[in-house]
Amino acid sequence: MGRNELINTTRAILAKAGFDVSSALNIRGICFDIVARLDEKILIVKVLSNIDAFSKENAEEMKTLADALGATPLVTGERSSSSTLETGIVYSRFNISIVSNETLADLLLEDAPPFIFAAPGGLYVKLDSDLLKRAREDRGISLGTLAETAGVSRRTIQMYESGMGAMIDAALRIEEYLDLPIIEPIDPFTFKSEERGKEDRAVRDTPDLFALRQLSHLGFDVFPVVRSPFEAVTQDGRSLMLTGLGSDESKIVQKAIVASEISKIMDGFSIMIVEHRRERDNIDGTVVMSNEELKKMDAPGDLTDLVASRRTRK
Repeated sequence: MGRNELINTTRAILAKAGFDVSSALNIRGICFDIVARLDEKILIVKVLSNIDAFSKENAEEMKTLADALGATPLVTGERSSSSTLETGIVYSRFNISIVSNETLADLLLEDAPPFIFAAPGGLYVKLDSDLLKRAREDRGISLGTLAETAGVSRRTIQMYESGMGAMIDAALRIEEYLDLPIIEPIDPFTFKSEERGKEDRAVRDTPDLFALRQLSHLGFDVFPVVRSPFEAVTQDGRSLMLTGLGSDESKIVQKAIVASEISKIMDGFSIMIVEHRRERDNIDGTVVMSNEELKKMDAPGDLTDLVASRRTRK
């Protein structure tokens, strides 16, 4: 299946599950293909035919954007270099979940979550470690007895009780012995945001980006992003603003249209800051303003007032 077809399939699954789904973002060089939202669940999705093409750089870019948007990064794929992705298994690269479209459809449309995850060394399942430990202790079962039943060491049982994943055969033997549902489903939408302090944000490392520095000076939280249709996610505690910089005249319209669509999904708005004032106040809902206008602003309200006045003008 070609990548465009894979993208359309992923979009169709998400839409059928009730997500508000962006168009396929056919912009060369960006780090994601789809943005989707259902209530408070926001997904940033990269679609690949071969998941081995997913690079660490791409993963870091998706994580940065996910942190800024309060979203979960996800990759859907068809195969790796060695095999086809199996249904019901969650793979991962660089701490980002990877699933096939079949697994995604089972989870979202059939309420059939995956129970197996792939990791170095093989396939594993997640155990309810609290239930496991409580059941063993309440029943007076020794570590040695349970270890012998599972075919593992006492130390391994202790690690299971501390949250480590278990080999499938061992987990099934423990579950049968205890007669308890200790194997838990895997949620591929779980994403643990990595601590990225203000010192990790790139505004101070890009002195040429006057607009982002000025937005930060006005009191906005500015999260620079790369390989995206916009250059930053800007927030003030009440609103979210996708911020594009219009230094490349040939791409302004395309970037503005895409940013507008994504901002609507995010219940936010979008602006494009350009070198010189343009005749149009907005492009498909993305407000257009100049560096000079931004330079004259003294407070966040100056910007939000301008946005409110220009968003719907023709």
